Amino acid sequence: MTVDAASGLPTLTKPADGVPDVTDNPHTWRVTLNELANGSGPIAIDVERAQGYRYLSKAYLLQLKRHGAGIHLVDPVALEGPGEAVADLTELQEIIGDQEWILHAATQDLPNLVELGLRPSKLFDTELAGRLLGLERVGLGSMVEAYCGVHLLKEHSAVDWSRRPMPEDWLAYAALDVELLHELRDHLLTELINTGKQRWAREEFDHLCRCALTERPARPDPWRKTSGCHQVRSRRGLALVKQLWTVRERIAERTDTAHGKILHDKAITELASMITRSHPEVPGVAALRRIDGFKRRRARANEQAWLEAMDEVADMPEADLPPMKRPSEGVPMPRNWERLRPEAHQRWEAVRPAIVTLAEELRLPVENLISPDSLRQVLWAPESTEDAGIATQLEGLDVRAWQRELVVPIILAGIS
Repeated sequence: MTVDAASGLPTLTKPADGVPDVTDNPHTWRVTLNELANGSGPIAIDVERAQGYRYLSKAYLLQLKRHGAGIHLVDPVALEGPGEAVADLTELQEIIGDQEWILHAATQDLPNLVELGLRPSKLFDTELAGRLLGLERVGLGSMVEAYCGVHLLKEHSAVDWSRRPMPEDWLAYAALDVELLHELRDHLLTELINTGKQRWAREEFDHLCRCALTERPARPDPWRKTSGCHQVRSRRGLALVKQLWTVRERIAERTDTAHGKILHDKAITELASMITRSHPEVPGVAALRRIDGFKRRRARANEQAWLEAMDEVADMPEADLPPMKRPSEGVPMPRNWERLRPEAHQRWEAVRPAIVTLAEELRLPVENLISPDSLRQVLWAPESTEDAGIATQLEGLDVRAWQRELVVPIILAGIS
């Protein structure tokens, strides 16, 4: 075993029992199910995706570990049935559905697990536990070093997990993601108990389980999230961003390729920002070809699609162009409150600093004490000036009981 130069800790390069073979056919799937069923206690789970390579954010590898069953590496793609976009792993759900799942950064993996037919009834999120304990570094590698005394190799975190066959060193890396999760969970649980934060963690983990079963609403105008969109200063320029984004989306979906592999955001907004009041025309092919992002191989291969999008925007009536900003929905940002609603601004100025101070005293990130959106909503329009009324309003905003107990007195002091 080698020693990591930076930390001085021994480096773990593979699990203690070695790297298991990949479960990638019906026979080995039956073996995996039987071994997991005969194991005991919580199940450590991790998911590998191919972000940055594929359009679909699906699971390309599933790692599981249970005491008495060892580590299992499952290839969900190989287990897909005819016509299935993702594998149906509900047989595994029947075995582990009522057990505690141990995950690190559960919000990243739960959508993929639910897509595979796996739904948690209880879980333990080691990253979230670290945040509740006030740890400065909550990455898996950092936490394993701090609590387990070993260094994990993490050089394969951004590889193309859709590649088949997966190299052996990739599989070793993936297996290590669950090798020490049980031990880490036990250390964290002890510390949560000792600091009086166990109930906080349990309510947060139960909240994650509920959220996993709730479908997220589609984001309106997702093209406005294109990097550099704020530099586009005209409605026709925004129309060009939207049109190029939409065309890229179609190509990405059709070819199952990540957006950035087809055309970078920067290329889209650089072209669109050329449309200004003094130069209101859509740029031509020469301008497009001068932009580095359009010179890349996949962008050049789709040049005709970009040019057609540009022509559509050039012919678009003024009335059909998108507004510079989407109509405001929900509560404005607090920086505008003094002008829009002075009394809300006064509440914000009184309550927000006190919330920050309390979070520091409790060694919590302030967003884990109460979400910024929930705090904005209750201070913008409090529905009561009494304890029970504010608590009810916060409950409706999905603020957990332990959070309400801590923040309601501060909010009441600020609005009375």
